[in-house]
Amino acid sequence: MKKTIYHIKNKLSTPEYFKVLALRTIGNFLILFSVFMIAKTFYLPVREEIKYFIDTKLHKEYILTDVNNINNIKTQQPKGLLAKTLNFKQVELLIPQDPQFSIVVPKIGANAKILPNIDAADEKVYLEALNKGVAHTLGTAFPGEGGHIFLFAHSTDYFWNVGAYNAIFYLLNKLVENDQINIFYEGQRYVYRVIGKVIVDPSQVEYITRKTDKEFVTLQTCWPPGTTLKRLLVFAVRAKE
Repeated sequence: MKKTIYHIKNKLSTPEYFKVLALRTIGNFLILFSVFMIAKTFYLPVREEIKYFIDTKLHKEYILTDVNNINNIKTQQPKGLLAKTLNFKQVELLIPQDPQFSIVVPKIGANAKILPNIDAADEKVYLEALNKGVAHTLGTAFPGEGGHIFLFAHSTDYFWNVGAYNAIFYLLNKLVENDQINIFYEGQRYVYRVIGKVIVDPSQVEYITRKTDKEFVTLQTCWPPGTTLKRLLVFAVRAKE
């Protein structure tokens, strides 16, 4: 018995044991670090997907309004056992963040300020803008001018830094033909209807300078959410008044 204990102690004190212990420690650290980075990268996309799934199941409605009309809109009480249990609002009001320049997409609950004339070729400039809202690309038209308006959000310098930027456009893929996009500019509301969408490579920048004979808006986000592999573009034209 004593010989066995001595043998174990002697074995545990060998350099090989400390080598194995060090390798295991490093291995465990790398696993935990990888899990942390994956969670950090995909937290916002997953959160938005879960939120959209719940909203869909509860038939939640987002209503566009302004401060003056809040009192005139009646909000509904939660319907269904799940909605009542979780105390979810059946209706949520979306007030434009900035009447001078902002975007509201009711279907996905998107509501953000738009920063004008952002140079899409200057990484430092557009990354700083994307911390604050949606970027309007320098050289493209403004609402009411009858040209092509190019707006983008959710971009990043490195994939692990995706979570540092806003999640305004994470759910753009949910938009289908005829969904409504509202842009507020200089106190006026402009309504656009989705006509299509496409996934392209980041190098396909010709969409920015796209020509059109009607007022046209393109919304861009990275795709898949949480990565910078591709770009998802949603196209919409101004609705007839």
